[in-house]
Amino acid sequence: MSATGEQGAATPPETDAQPAPDLGESLRQIGQTGRAGLGAAGDAAKAMRSLVAADISLARSAFGRTLAMTGVAIVFGASAWLLLMAVLVVLLNRQAGLAWSLSLLLPALLSGAVAWFVGWRAMGYFEHTRLQATRRQLARLGIGELAGFVPDADSVTSSREATRQRPAEDGAGRPFKDERGVDVTPP
Repeated sequence: MSATGEQGAATPPETDAQPAPDLGESLRQIGQTGRAGLGAAGDAAKAMRSLVAADISLARSAFGRTLAMTGVAIVFGASAWLLLMAVLVVLLNRQAGLAWSLSLLLPALLSGAVAWFVGWRAMGYFEHTRLQATRRQLARLGIGELAGFVPDADSVTSSREATRQRPAEDGAGRPFKDERGVDVTPP
């Protein structure tokens, strides 16, 4: 017969389980775990700060080099444009038989038209620097000068539509002002 049959009931196997710690020891262990977690969070924050500082330093260096290279590109591009315009003036004068004044006027008009077009497009791109979407979302949270113009965060109304429907001026034709008297620029 087996050992369980002789004893009549199965005995639980012996384990190396330690007795449960008392309440004071449990609280001490929880405190140590919390301090360890807080220390790890601090270390992670320090590592993130170092990463951000290094990334900003790299971006600052790259920005300076980009500006320098852009300046060189502008100088050489402008000199190439001037030389091309000089060749065009000579060709218009000698090959087409136009007078010097007309030969100079046509490239000047071409340069003016290109300058106007590029300036117009630059102003269009400049609109993207106003952080319109960010300002609308901050306003929905009640932050910033646009908070009075947009619906609350729990509303289903579109912030974009609410700011587009809002007039840029008050009834007297003056721009809206915030509580400090600063003009509110709608997004």
